[in-house]
Amino acid sequence: MKQLKTGLIIAAVLCAAQSFAAEPAKFVLSSTDIAAGKHMKKAQEFNGFGCTGDDLSPQLSWSGAPAGTVAYAITAYDPDAPTGSGWWHWQLINIPADVTSLAAGAGKADKAPKGSQHIENDYGVAGFGGACPPQGHGVHHYKFTVHALSKKLELPATASGALTGYMINANSLGSASIEALYKRD
Repeated sequence: MKQLKTGLIIAAVLCAAQSFAAEPAKFVLSSTDIAAGKHMKKAQEFNGFGCTGDDLSPQLSWSGAPAGTVAYAITAYDPDAPTGSGWWHWQLINIPADVTSLAAGAGKADKAPKGSQHIENDYGVAGFGGACPPQGHGVHHYKFTVHALSKKLELPATASGALTGYMINANSLGSASIEALYKRD
């Protein structure tokens, strides 16, 4: 009976220790410029196509990347664009693994981290292209995502959003997103 009691106590202690074991960090994306479910500022609006914003990519920071991350990719996508296939606003790949934040404006080619590569967005520009939904089209959702990659990607700067997305997802260890909003009346 004493052995059974001792065995139960040991089992209880082991179960308690297991429940307090550290869980893996959650991969999280944050920003000082945009927030989930909140409208972006005029600074993040495109300058062209009838829009008059500053075309400034938002500040982004991330933490808790999965083990084995070799590089990161950032994408910004508007699924509400009236194209039948959405609109890619930003595709930045091969961000070095030791980089865990981008300053506002890093969407400009000369401001991106060394070693990273901009892919042309749907405006035809290699870099960030801000929000520019058609006037009166209602609220659009802008999904900013950081992807942890298992390897660096080999893509031409003119790769389509579909090809870039395919390669990112084929080599993704995990991702974290912020979905911001924007509309023009």
